[in-house]
Amino acid sequence: MPLSRSLSMTSLSGLLPSWEEDDLPVENLLLFEVSWEVTNKVGGIYTVIQTKAKTTVDEWGENFFMMGPYFDHNFKTQVEGCEPPHPAVRKAMDALINNGCQVHFGRWLIEGSPYVILFDVGSAAWNLDRWKGDLWQTCNIGLPFNDREANDSLILGSLIAWFFKELTDQLEDKQNVIAHFHEWQAGPGLILSRSRKIPMATIFTTHATLLGRYLCAGSVDFYNNLEKFNIDKEAGERQIYHRYCLERAAVHCAHVFTTVSQITAVEANHMLHRNPDVVTPNGLNVKKFSAVHEFQNLHATSKARIQEFVRGHFYGHLDFNLEKTLFFFIAGRYEFSNKGADLFLESLSRLNYLLRVHRHDMTVVVFFIMPAKTNNFNVESLKGQAVRKQLWDTAHSVKEKFGKNLYEALLKGEIPDMNSILDRDDFTIMKRAIYATQRHTLPPVTTHNMLDDSTDPILSNIRRIGLFNSRNDRVKIIFHPEFLSSTSPLLPMDYEDFVRGCNLGVFPSYYEPWGYTPGECTVMGIPSVTTNLSGFGCFMEEHVSDPAAYGIYIVDRRFRSADESCNQLTQFMFSFCQQSRRQRIIQRNRTERLSELLDWRYLGRFYINARRLTLSRAFPDKFKMDPMAPLKSDGFRYPRPYSVPPSPSASIHSTPHHSDVEDDDDDDEHYDEDEEAERDRMNIKSPFVLGAVPEGKKKQPGESGN
Repeated sequence: MPLSRSLSMTSLSGLLPSWEEDDLPVENLLLFEVSWEVTNKVGGIYTVIQTKAKTTVDEWGENFFMMGPYFDHNFKTQVEGCEPPHPAVRKAMDALINNGCQVHFGRWLIEGSPYVILFDVGSAAWNLDRWKGDLWQTCNIGLPFNDREANDSLILGSLIAWFFKELTDQLEDKQNVIAHFHEWQAGPGLILSRSRKIPMATIFTTHATLLGRYLCAGSVDFYNNLEKFNIDKEAGERQIYHRYCLERAAVHCAHVFTTVSQITAVEANHMLHRNPDVVTPNGLNVKKFSAVHEFQNLHATSKARIQEFVRGHFYGHLDFNLEKTLFFFIAGRYEFSNKGADLFLESLSRLNYLLRVHRHDMTVVVFFIMPAKTNNFNVESLKGQAVRKQLWDTAHSVKEKFGKNLYEALLKGEIPDMNSILDRDDFTIMKRAIYATQRHTLPPVTTHNMLDDSTDPILSNIRRIGLFNSRNDRVKIIFHPEFLSSTSPLLPMDYEDFVRGCNLGVFPSYYEPWGYTPGECTVMGIPSVTTNLSGFGCFMEEHVSDPAAYGIYIVDRRFRSADESCNQLTQFMFSFCQQSRRQRIIQRNRTERLSELLDWRYLGRFYINARRLTLSRAFPDKFKMDPMAPLKSDGFRYPRPYSVPPSPSASIHSTPHHSDVEDDDDDDEHYDEDEEAERDRMNIKSPFVLGAVPEGKKKQPGESGN
């Protein structure tokens, strides 16, 4: 579902650098995008291809097709069957169908409604042994019989290569074909197409190297040992050598190789022995509201719903002020070390110490949204919500009676006696309600019954650091080991609404090739913490002059020790807790402004560059491109907010100097949103208007040339 943002006075739409090259002759081209996750949600690649579809369809129209595996349930629920608009595509499909293979065509029911060509892997499984032989003769890669995923990938790849052979034979030289393959599962199609010398331009994108995922899952000191790994040995020990060979062969067969971030480019250079030609960052479809600053209103609404849950969860121990409570969260796959949950928990322990020592009146409630094995909701958690609802009903009934008696007394012209308005029964009801809120145990740290309670990494570390939601703790923890849903009886909120209601997303990942979670926070105007080992963090460091000023806190996990990184994260969170409410509102305005950077309408130009490059390499006689020419967005740096002091010490804080007082009417610090937005509009044009750097002088990051 596309994420929304406000069309505010701070919007910089149209001010990002425009694509100045001549448009590709799309009427003479056909673009195919191949992935195992077309109409088939498995992981994050599904989000990439789904959100990018509309931008690509707008550019290519009916000359854009997506290709993937056919699954009956997915086709019935996500695809509307139709006839191919292109005769050559129809004939190529018929060639496969007439040979006993099932191929399905339709429109994917997502934004943009792209055409999809889906191949039924099961219907062609009888060819598996023959195609294994072809793969071995082609590139000496053998696939074990018991790896079904690799075997299915080979069947899909063989069908796709067969389809492209039939298609290019039909097209001859009338139209040229670009095929873009995602991840190793699509690799066999690229390898076989190139080995058969099918005349088409190819792109291969790795969203994370296969071996990198496996090594980091084993808690290896990955980035400090990139040059020391024996790649073949490591892949063999993990029984993925054949998959690694498919991935590496696809990388080297492609005309153009791309990755999603600079940090993944470093990884790919060592793991796959090819430096990416283009970095293609992941984006989102940024939708705009018509109302000004609607995202701020949505934040307040969603925050109120989270506060209701917290009232129930901490019943009997609600001795902290919810108006002075901040909500932090971490979400994603349950990869304890890769997602940085270990660093986050240790930082929370240190943050709790700082808040207690400084006698800070701010409370932090932290949510861990990571799916784990459970058998049901925790009884105490359900009871808390029931008690909260019962108290609400009791208060509502007493309020109704109070209001009626007050109304009747005023009608008679009397000032009512407060003792007479409520009778003895009403006081008894209220006393019973108060008695019901008494609790002799601490609020639970998890909302569900965990199957592996004793060995669960998050719960084990909570026991180690001793954060059990006691009254003295200023940091409270709630572990919700399921993805959020609006139908949940416990926390009935969708993920998007929940994120909008939080104050800070914390994602101190160790291994994160891109990282959609902080990007989603940014689009919704919610500040977030990321690292320089995540693709998102690298992108923001490269494109934003002062990320912290815009609510993007980047923890250095690459060049600092774990303890130093932990202290840095603690300091980020402690500084955030010291901000006034007004400063947090200002910061959310700035964060939301960065959503322009993450829009596919801007980031799509990196894919355009990759397509231009692959055409120039596959068909050099038809398409010319200077391989040394820089991408038009190279060197772009989003300027520092006008109201942030330019001194290094001041930039530690993400807003002007903090105030310990929560005062909505604090006018001491200068901030005019319209003025700041106008300054950004002026500054943001500089890197593209002003000219080249003199030879011999190296342009510094963020330098505009004036």
